[in-house]
Amino acid sequence: METFLIKTLQLILSLSILVFLHEFGHFFFAKLFKVRVEKFYMFFNPKISIVRAKKINGKWSVKFFAPNVPPSERQAMNSQGVGMVDAKGKPIMEPIPLDELPDDDWRKHPESTEWGIGWLPLGGYCKIAGMIDESMDKTQMAAPPQPWEYRAQSVWKRLPIITGGVFVNFILAMVIYAAVLFTWGKEYLPFENAHYGFQFSPTMIKNGFQHGDKILSVDNQAVEQQSDFIEKILIDGGREVQVLRDDSLLVNVALPEDFAQQILASGESGLIAIRFPFVVEEVQVGTPAYSAQLQKNDSIVAINEKSCSMYQDIAAALDEHAGNEILVSFYRKGELHHVPMSLTESGKMGVILRPLYTFFETKRIEYGLLESVPAGISLGWNTLVSYVKQFKLVFTKEGSKQLGGFGSIGKLFPAVWDWQIFWNMTAFLSLI
Repeated sequence: METFLIKTLQLILSLSILVFLHEFGHFFFAKLFKVRVEKFYMFFNPKISIVRAKKINGKWSVKFFAPNVPPSERQAMNSQGVGMVDAKGKPIMEPIPLDELPDDDWRKHPESTEWGIGWLPLGGYCKIAGMIDESMDKTQMAAPPQPWEYRAQSVWKRLPIITGGVFVNFILAMVIYAAVLFTWGKEYLPFENAHYGFQFSPTMIKNGFQHGDKILSVDNQAVEQQSDFIEKILIDGGREVQVLRDDSLLVNVALPEDFAQQILASGESGLIAIRFPFVVEEVQVGTPAYSAQLQKNDSIVAINEKSCSMYQDIAAALDEHAGNEILVSFYRKGELHHVPMSLTESGKMGVILRPLYTFFETKRIEYGLLESVPAGISLGWNTLVSYVKQFKLVFTKEGSKQLGGFGSIGKLFPAVWDWQIFWNMTAFLSLI
């Protein structure tokens, strides 16, 4: 439940930032060209708003948890004072003259924008006068265009208004990427420093990879980091992968033409993972590991006398023997020890592992303020280009099945709050 809440809060905060600035892009260009913006809302507000405010005669009027302002229209009456209806029996509506409304009625002041916060956190909107896709006021759209309406503007004015949101989102992504690089820099593990090789997904194994393979190149082009490798084999169509197997044998793995479709059909998200030793960082009290007197820095090398020193291999062995007693072999200060241990029903021994990156030398790039700007623009542009390339996968039978809504987007965020990941994901969502 905690994981769900953290992911949900990150998603809502990220989308709130993006929606607000996206709608502000429309708002900015509308006001620039003197087009009326009737409403600007963060979150949707069916029936009622948490708060709404409007400037009337130079003073702000604010209302909390109030019903929404009704449309500025009423049923038209004939000469006998009877309500008029159309051929389908629906009321014929007409605009309410402004001079018939009381001074404190917000509808009497259409030149001022109504600002508000709704209660449904699934987006927001900017209602621009005379924009057909935005307006619910059919009577307004039936009347002749007014100078302050969107539909009355020339094409060169309408275009910035309608595309302003996308423009702001694009600029926002570049700004966020630049800020992230300035604040945290860029750190990654070069493939050449992954001394224990990689763990591969079932589909990767089926196509010729083996656990522990070290990736050298794709189509004779060296790859330095994981994102480059995934892009080359899935998006760019790389078909010949050279790996180093068992630290001595060069092997060419030939991928089939439908490799990307296989990956999409499998639903696998993690194609490769870095293999690393199983070294204890902390033993949790009251667990099997605590009872077996494991200690910090113990390095496990075998389960039931079967050699396996990598985390992924040991995790698989523990799952296989869940709920049973096993013999654990480990090194402590250079000496080999063996202890029996009764695993939990879920196959856990109760330890926290030494962090993955403590085993490897990572590459870190720091950016100054001036350096971060072009680097952020470059990162944003390359991210956008890579995303556009992926559309060729979306338009396949397998790719179309991977499309999703808010739930799929929410999965992009981690189960713990990490500001660096949060801002990176927000920048990515701003581009797409």
